[in-house]
Amino acid sequence: MASRLLLSTSTPLLLPSPRRSVATPSLRYPPSLAFPKPFRSPNLWRPSSSNCLRFFGRTHDRGTSIGGAEPESPIPQEAPFGEDSAAFDPGQQKLSSWAYFTAILGAVLVALDVLWISPSTGFGTVYIDAVSRLSERPEVVLLMLIFIFAIVHSGLASLRDDGEKLIGERVYRVLFAGVSLPLAVSAVVYFINHRYDGTQLWQLQNVFGLHELVWFSSFVSFFFLYPSTFNLLEVAAVDKPKMHLWETGIMRITRHPQMVGQVIWCLAHTLWIGNTVAVATSVGLIAHHIYGVWNGDRRLAVRYGEAFEVLKSRTSVIPFAAILDGRQKLPKDYYKEFIRLPYLTITILTLGTYLAHPLMQAFSFRLHW
Repeated sequence: MASRLLLSTSTPLLLPSPRRSVATPSLRYPPSLAFPKPFRSPNLWRPSSSNCLRFFGRTHDRGTSIGGAEPESPIPQEAPFGEDSAAFDPGQQKLSSWAYFTAILGAVLVALDVLWISPSTGFGTVYIDAVSRLSERPEVVLLMLIFIFAIVHSGLASLRDDGEKLIGERVYRVLFAGVSLPLAVSAVVYFINHRYDGTQLWQLQNVFGLHELVWFSSFVSFFFLYPSTFNLLEVAAVDKPKMHLWETGIMRITRHPQMVGQVIWCLAHTLWIGNTVAVATSVGLIAHHIYGVWNGDRRLAVRYGEAFEVLKSRTSVIPFAAILDGRQKLPKDYYKEFIRLPYLTITILTLGTYLAHPLMQAFSFRLHW
């Protein structure tokens, strides 16, 4: 839950009709889409022997006038329009950048402890006590904690364009993380401490295979993290934060993997815990992420306009929908888009988090939130 709560090639052209002239709209692209160059992913960009030119999912043979008639049966497009997600090239990394990242991470953790977590110096206890006074029911308190986080998190995300123009990308990212992180930690700790305090609705923990099902579902859910989460240098504002148009990897399955992963995690843990606190937590988190689907698409449409509409037409919110109806074509070596360092790191961290559950619980209990 901690990871879920904390937590979003070539330039296409519009071809004029042979009967009338159509003005080409002005499209806004992310930096990596600014120049027509081959998409750098193994075996994904394969120019045919006829030297095809690909535009908006249609293929035009060399020698055919751009203003000429469209072929009756356009060849399905293979090369992704959006950016390559979870790509990590060690050769392009700077040791100094990761040194800055380590220093920033350490400073953030110290500040979080002193200013928020520590009962003697932090404001976290005061915040939890203030919200807890509004209701004696842990379900209600947890819903309010999630609601407050959601308002702040989504609100700051919605103001990102204007905020970055006003104070710059890096400063806005620091502000965004500095406000969101303490609120997320508070909700996570409160959930851990009160997850068994609600009214029991069902008890299935002794059902054969249920523990394994919950474990596997939770494990899989973390592979649905939004690809921008992997850009740690941008997350920490070492590199200038950007709003990306991702299409490969998990984005081929669903355009909003964070929402799908959160739903999987919530359903698994609600099935296991089986009480009103778990249900309230799931309702709050899923509602927040469903809103994030609409808000995320809206923000990308405002930022990139027609370019996002093209990507939207080739992806889906519901997992596998775009693949099943033919709008998204999986390459034969699709599995290679997951054999990358970020996903290896997620695997290790997810297993480590599971093994560290007793330590996380002991830490939360000491806070008495």
